[in-house]
Amino acid sequence: MMKQITPNLMVENVNQTVDYYKSVLGFELVISVPQEGIFNWAMVKQGEVHLMFQERGNIIEEYPILKDRPIGGGLTFYIKVDDVEELYKKIKNSVSIILDLHTTFYGTVEFAIQDINGFILTFAGNGKED
Repeated sequence: MMKQITPNLMVENVNQTVDYYKSVLGFELVISVPQEGIFNWAMVKQGEVHLMFQERGNIIEEYPILKDRPIGGGLTFYIKVDDVEELYKKIKNSVSIILDLHTTFYGTVEFAIQDINGFILTFAGNGKED
């Protein structure tokens, strides 16, 4: 039985990525390798959302098939949040918005950003009327 998924994302600079996720999106650093200095790998979390970041050269050593793959990839991350409108107000001037706050045809309020590595994060929740 599967229990959890935690993406391990290839990035150019783990330290810059962790700083972005901490300062802009409110994540906290859980663990890094090494613990200080220039990170090869790190895990961040906010609530029940966990993400791992691994430096390009380091992850290619482990998974050579990724050698010619672009950072950012062809995927999006769909993250449910408690108050999507409040999060939007809080970060909209600090991030690259690629889909403005809107209500979907299925009734969810969402917006999407592109992080500093090109990954797309969609934040979703209920509107104020719910």
